[in-house]
Amino acid sequence: MTLANRRALNGHFTRLHAKICQDDGIFIVSVRLQNHIKPRDAAWGEEAATSIEMASAMIGSLAAEFSIARESISIDIRMDDLRSGTLH
Repeated sequence: MTLANRRALNGHFTRLHAKICQDDGIFIVSVRLQNHIKPRDAAWGEEAATSIEMASAMIGSLAAEFSIARESISIDIRMDDLRSGTLH
């Protein structure tokens, strides 16, 4: 995943916030990395995945790359419910 704010990429990130949204059969993964001690050290990005497993792997890969602890990761998942046509 390509991240914006390249200046901050040399910093140390302590938090990973991710959102996965299903849209017409693909999954859009949006992430924000942040250092909670130095809030200006942040990076963000967005990429499409073909499956929920691929989306999850993208998030796991970023967490591993920047050594972010599991308890410092938040994930919001929004999927289409095809039976009722609603978002949940």
